[in-house]
Amino acid sequence: MSVSDQVFAHLREAILAGRYAPGERLPTQRTLAAEMQVNIATVREALKRLEQLRLLDVRHGDAMRVLDWRRSGGLEALVLLGSVNEEVTRPLFEARRLLLVETARLAAERRSEEQAQMIEQLAESVALAPDGQTALTCDWCFMAAIVEAAGNLVFQLIMNSVRELYLPHAETFLALLDGREQLAPLYRRVAVAVRGGDGEQAALIIGDLAAAQEANMLARMT
Repeated sequence: MSVSDQVFAHLREAILAGRYAPGERLPTQRTLAAEMQVNIATVREALKRLEQLRLLDVRHGDAMRVLDWRRSGGLEALVLLGSVNEEVTRPLFEARRLLLVETARLAAERRSEEQAQMIEQLAESVALAPDGQTALTCDWCFMAAIVEAAGNLVFQLIMNSVRELYLPHAETFLALLDGREQLAPLYRRVAVAVRGGDGEQAALIIGDLAAAQEANMLARMT
């Protein structure tokens, strides 16, 4: 990490952990530079990144104030947290389930022939994967293919943001595929419904699949 990266990481962690409370003034740039034994230019660069992530409000001629990242931040705040605990897991998988239900419905209406074939192949790959890690990758690709087939740019961007949390913590998410032999038929049924243009059925089945995976994750964490 560069010096600027280190300063950014230190301040980011302090804000996300609540050591600087929302609305609190940060020390001046000069004070921060002295405390961390770096130059002001390095501090300024780190502060600019925090401002871009909506963790900090910087106004010319006024003090730098900490923002409540739960209210001002975007999905990138999940990635910045750097850990996957129950506080993150519950809302993450609830949102995942709701997103997949709607995208499956749209995918059944909008998918191309090529996308339908890909979804079918990925459904089979989850069942045939030789190990849990490979199955987890296949699961991600299957869900991503559903979202892409839905043809909604915002849903696609949300999925991209979740990926940045998901992939670095893949080991944490292995519980998703607990009882894979019982889950495998659901992937196939979703693929059949998407190919058949049955949006309601696709939404219903993928909702059941996502709910089962959500229960797996929460059971592993308790």
